[in-house]
Amino acid sequence: MRDTEKHQGLRNQLVKLLQEKGITDKNVLEAIKKIPRHLFLDSGFEQFAYQDKAFPIGAGQTISQPFTVAFQSQLLEVKKDDKVLEIGTGSGYQTAVLCKMGAKVYSVERQNELFKSTSLLLPKLGIRPKHLSFGDGYKGLPNYAPFDSIIVTAGAPIIPKPLMAQLKIGGRLVIPLGEKEQIMTLLIRKNETQFEKHEFGEFRFVPLLEDKN
Repeated sequence: MRDTEKHQGLRNQLVKLLQEKGITDKNVLEAIKKIPRHLFLDSGFEQFAYQDKAFPIGAGQTISQPFTVAFQSQLLEVKKDDKVLEIGTGSGYQTAVLCKMGAKVYSVERQNELFKSTSLLLPKLGIRPKHLSFGDGYKGLPNYAPFDSIIVTAGAPIIPKPLMAQLKIGGRLVIPLGEKEQIMTLLIRKNETQFEKHEFGEFRFVPLLEDKN
């Protein structure tokens, strides 16, 4: 679990690149500067950890490219102690960034292999989400709702209704919508029944899978 000066230097370069690509939220940039992304990847990928690229992490899943993580995190507008629901824990990298930003993170992962490995990794790095859960992300976590914001880290053909229901009034839901390619979509809950929708261009994600039973 080594994090060296070289790694820190590579992270500083990555942060500069993200700024050039339009990431302005200091809270997001500071978190990415601090989180050792190489420890969330298979050791064979370590030399590429601070490139702005996605990589496989097992169970047919990927760790999102840093720009995507930063972009989604920036859209959430996280404030300290916000309750954030994350759908798709994956490697735990996005979870770690949100925790570093001061969020109380509740995260759901449907791949048991990833759930187990991430549950072990995060505490070793001193990162403690409020709750990690193995289950169906389409259902959210109704027992812990409502949430200040919700982030979905997989492509979804539709916005799952349970997630909309678990969002606070004034809350923000960030989700990549679409089948093959996704449009990054932000929903802001205006009241019990109305949501304001904003779209932010194309991204590519692995699909959000729903339990069929």
